[in-house]
Amino acid sequence: MSNLATSVDEYLRVRRALGFKLERETRLLPAFVAFLHRHGGVSITTDLALRWAMEPADASPRWWAMRLGMVRGFARYLGARDPRTEIPP
Repeated sequence: MSNLATSVDEYLRVRRALGFKLERETRLLPAFVAFLHRHGGVSITTDLALRWAMEPADASPRWWAMRLGMVRGFARYLGARDPRTEIPP
């Protein structure tokens, strides 16, 4: 398991301990990490986060915003430990 995949598991575990259900995040954040790996990413970048969030191209802007919001939350968590992490605006 990659460091990012391990970090997603930790992030989800912490958030669940705080009472969040995280149904979509449980499916989508691992998909985001897989996307990063397919595109050679070793850390979260704004460019890759936006590219992933805007899939599929024919989805609504609301769907894109929700996906980007998930990545943003994970990036804030990860940024405390990995200075290479970019937090998308």
